Amino acid sequence: MKLEEIRAALNAEVLAGEDMMDCEVISVCASDLMSDIMYYVKKQTVLLTGLINAHAIRTADMLDVNAIVFVGNKNPMQEIIDMARERNIAILATEYTMYEACGKLYSLGLPACVRNA
Repeated sequence: MKLEEIRAALNAEVLAGEDMMDCEVISVCASDLMSDIMYYVKKQTVLLTGLINAHAIRTADMLDVNAIVFVGNKNPMQEIIDMARERNIAILATEYTMYEACGKLYSLGLPACVRNA
């Protein structure tokens, strides 16, 4: 699924990475706990979180996640957006709760990240 399809499904605003909307995403991981993200995330994953601070950007950068969707109508400060741009991470924001956003993406066939055994 293309990042643009995710943007459209979540009626999300693109805050950074406008040129990355054609990136392919193969799974989604949703959490506010970065330790969970570190355990589950694989490449080509979109991260859904309500955590709008630098920890989300640093974690995504470390795991080669190229897109974060901030849920719950939360918008990060400009310094967080700038940090994402520097690291080539797309940032989107949606009014949907994490539960609603996960449901919408699941209904479109985007699977959750599953830890490889």
